[in-house]
Amino acid sequence: MRLAQTRLIFDTEPREIKEITAAVRDWSERQGVARGLLSLYIPHTSASLLIQENASPEVRRDLESFFRRLVPEDTALYRHNDEGPDDMPAHIKSALTQTQLTIPVSDGRLQLGVWQGIFLWEHRAAPHRRALILTMIGD
Repeated sequence: MRLAQTRLIFDTEPREIKEITAAVRDWSERQGVARGLLSLYIPHTSASLLIQENASPEVRRDLESFFRRLVPEDTALYRHNDEGPDDMPAHIKSALTQTQLTIPVSDGRLQLGVWQGIFLWEHRAAPHRRALILTMIGD
């Protein structure tokens, strides 16, 4: 059984849903694991991870638009706004989405669907540098 772990760093734009599939795939394929699991974890409270359609950029725009309506940036709605009007809404969006993903690996490849990609979703209204911890286990 092989275990490998790394930390990848990504710079994000405000409220960006950034596709990171290629970087994750490149690292995972270099590990030489034929069968196993890849775990991705983002140790942040105002960003999240998604597996989502990667063919149409409209999907990302619609997701962001929906969440903007679902979780408005209005300081009158929240007590916690230490870092501005996007602070608590970013935490709520992160709570409603995912901070960890698990993807099976078969024949040395991530088993994503034809139209699936891996995305880092920045929920803040400013650019950030985000860390992502990847852990691969398998043989």
